[in-house]
Amino acid sequence: METFNLRHYKISLEYEFRDIIETPIVINAINPHSWVVAEKDPEFRYALMESDYLIPDGIGIVLASRLLWKKKIKKFAGNDLHLMILKELNRNAGKCFYLGASDNVLNKIHAKLEQLYPNIRCMTLSPPYKDNFTREENAVMINQINDYSPDVLFVGMTAPKQEKWIFKHKSELNVKVMCAIGGAFDFFAGTKRRAPSWMINCGLEWLFRLMLEPKRMWKRNFVSTPLFIYNMLQLRWKRNPDK
Repeated sequence: METFNLRHYKISLEYEFRDIIETPIVINAINPHSWVVAEKDPEFRYALMESDYLIPDGIGIVLASRLLWKKKIKKFAGNDLHLMILKELNRNAGKCFYLGASDNVLNKIHAKLEQLYPNIRCMTLSPPYKDNFTREENAVMINQINDYSPDVLFVGMTAPKQEKWIFKHKSELNVKVMCAIGGAFDFFAGTKRRAPSWMINCGLEWLFRLMLEPKRMWKRNFVSTPLFIYNMLQLRWKRNPDK
């Protein structure tokens, strides 16, 4: 998959979001690890390719964009997207639905929304912790979402599960904007710490997460990242074999 033939956007300006919120859209994020996973998972790859907006959530994506296309983009993490959307929802007294995470995390999210974004109306649902949902379980989730009819659906089931779920069920959902934002649930709830601003600005957020969660993050950084770099260099050579 030539990742950079996909649609990469940084939704960085509020007016851009206001322009797109009127029509149903899917927003996903891509990083080096998800790129590597998508290479071996056709369903995940297709879900990413069918995104209306695919944001660069990783310094590796930013650097590869410069390497392959000489295109300067900025990292725009799922957490940044989440906060931007909340600001817009609060301004318009909008509604959102959080699908994913534990009841404890969702309760903390609800409490923080009431404190920081009092104009937002919110509903949450913690789905069963399992790899695959039954038809009945999916129906329960879809019905609850549609009964609430939110402006924005945030899905946090970790990749690639969350992206696949949205892609499979988007036509059944009465939602304007669907976002797979994974770890943003924990960051907003305060159950996990995000890197300090200086590390984010220096492209070192990956290092901070590795230090906090070495068992979970080591494979991303020491297996997926080298594979991603190797593949990007191969693509670069194929595009410019004489350089």
